[in-house]
Amino acid sequence: MDKFLNFDSMITPLIIKVVFWIGVGVSVLAGLSMIIMGLNSTFGNGFQVISGLATIVVGPILVRIYCELLIIMFKMHESLQDIRQTLKKQSID
Repeated sequence: MDKFLNFDSMITPLIIKVVFWIGVGVSVLAGLSMIIMGLNSTFGNGFQVISGLATIVVGPILVRIYCELLIIMFKMHESLQDIRQTLKKQSID
């Protein structure tokens, strides 16, 4: 509990994982809606169907890249904390 109150323990990486899954869901739903709208179009809009397929494939990849970039910051923080602890131990010895 002390680590949580002193901000030594980060909860944001857990939130980023939830954001990733929400982003994947939104991408897939957006792609499916584009496909359905393209198929229901009076002129048979093939471009909208292809765009929907691209959104289903590329959307989750882009969301993953964004979330990984955010997680990198927290991994760097953890590494710096480990370095600080190691240096404290060496200075005491």
